[in-house]
Amino acid sequence: MFNVVVNDSKGQRLQNFHCPVTECTIGKAKDNFIQLRGWRVAGHHAEIRRTSTGLFIEDKTQKNSLQVNGDDVNSHGPIRTTDVIVIAGYHLKAGMSDGTDLDEDDDASFDEMKTVFGVQHHDELEMSDEANEAMLEILHDEKFKWRNQVHEDLLTAMDLRRTDIGSMNESQLRKHVEKLINEIINELAPKFPPEVDQDKLAIDVLNEAVGLGPLEELLANDTVTEIMVNKFDEIFIEQSGKLTLSDITFSSDDAVMTSIERIVSPLGRRIDESSPLVDARLKDGSRVNAIIPPLALRGPCLTIRKFSKKKLQADDLVNFGALNENMVGFLETAVKNHMNILISGGTGSGKTTLLNVLSNFIPSTERIITVEDAAELQLNQPHLVSLEARPANLEGKGAIPIRDLVKNCLRMRPDRIVVGECRGGETLDMLQAMNTGHDGSLTTAHANSPRDMIARLEVMVMMSGLDLPVTAIREMVASAIDMIVQISRYSDGSRRLTNITEITGVEKSAAGVSTGIVSMQDIFAYKQDGFDKDGKVKGQFEATGAIPHFYEEMRQRGLPADMSIFS
Repeated sequence: MFNVVVNDSKGQRLQNFHCPVTECTIGKAKDNFIQLRGWRVAGHHAEIRRTSTGLFIEDKTQKNSLQVNGDDVNSHGPIRTTDVIVIAGYHLKAGMSDGTDLDEDDDASFDEMKTVFGVQHHDELEMSDEANEAMLEILHDEKFKWRNQVHEDLLTAMDLRRTDIGSMNESQLRKHVEKLINEIINELAPKFPPEVDQDKLAIDVLNEAVGLGPLEELLANDTVTEIMVNKFDEIFIEQSGKLTLSDITFSSDDAVMTSIERIVSPLGRRIDESSPLVDARLKDGSRVNAIIPPLALRGPCLTIRKFSKKKLQADDLVNFGALNENMVGFLETAVKNHMNILISGGTGSGKTTLLNVLSNFIPSTERIITVEDAAELQLNQPHLVSLEARPANLEGKGAIPIRDLVKNCLRMRPDRIVVGECRGGETLDMLQAMNTGHDGSLTTAHANSPRDMIARLEVMVMMSGLDLPVTAIREMVASAIDMIVQISRYSDGSRRLTNITEITGVEKSAAGVSTGIVSMQDIFAYKQDGFDKDGKVKGQFEATGAIPHFYEEMRQRGLPADMSIFS
């Protein structure tokens, strides 16, 4: 056994390698014991061997690309601890780990021994940013050396056996690959260092080969609600509304790209340099967004918004403290009485979850048509048609946006139209549908308050390309939307319905002329009272005392209407 210390060109120490066998390969390829980065480094650049007479190094490129103490050599040995080996700008030193080639009585030799064996223990060493980054790269490569080796052997084995992947279903493919991985690991077992967990290695390679790699572990964890891959070795997760850095990483950018392609390909979508961003979904309905270079400068970026395996009901939201029972009863009555409801909130505030819950209040006898960019809604009603927008093809043609689907669904005799999210010109078509007999429609949009939502609706209608006066747009909004439900995410990670607001019309002057100001009144509101000792938001839901117009109409028609909830 022997040790090798790698320094950068400025003499800054990068890493100490302990070679447990008699041969140590050096180069750019992943199967080397010491992997170096750089265009001047060959795939298999050099090899250090331990013999009975000492350590010897040999140039494997046959191009005199190896230097020892300033001289170009093809081979050199026995290596002394004072010898400086240069490979493509990296400075290496080597010595026996048992110290047989070092004289501890000699001060100079003893200093060299500390250089060889004590790099990672020298707290006083301060590395430059460049050296620190290079060290992290080497550490990362060492960490994934065996995973990459098994993965490459797996691909070779499948190629040699001419495995017909297309004829296998997912379960058969997984079993076949698992068998091959176990065979490969058994063959490589004698070479594994003691710290390698072979069972975990098999699982990691299996997930990377037929699944989503290290993300499989996070997807299986029900407490993780969102996964954010900033770069291959930097993955953040959301748990209980809080963001934390995960210790799970991919092995490379290529591994992230493979996972992204596995997600988007079955959906008929693509991602490449000509189309470097995509919205997609997983089989369980979880929302996926991916963006890759050249738009993502640090490497492929992947964001997964997980959906709960258990479909949330209104009672679950009450237990979470998102709203109270009176608000649930009111919203259920509003949905069943065909009120047009718009759910407003910020990113990650729970708009889609609330839309799912409200959609379940729609009677099963009604025909529902959902329109979405990427299908996420999970409705249980039997009479359901789900439509999903389509992106452009390789030639940039064939795209079918949400706006076209909203127009088309008006010809499909819907009782209810549910649009996943209004972001642009489709807002005009949605408002027109609400104004022309399609009562009880539901949708979501981004805004920070009900009043902000009105202004945002105006902007989105203008994005349709029609030059409409602002007054006409506001009157259309006031006529179409019956209620805005505002949901917010607080600093402690909790989500709450902060306002249930009724749109009452457009204000008029004393002369009866429209002022163009949309009037509204809060029916319920959340009042925050600060934070408790654990940093959790405190507050309560309150009825404002205002009675919505449709409740008055229900009472006049003799329909049951519980007025006590507004007290």
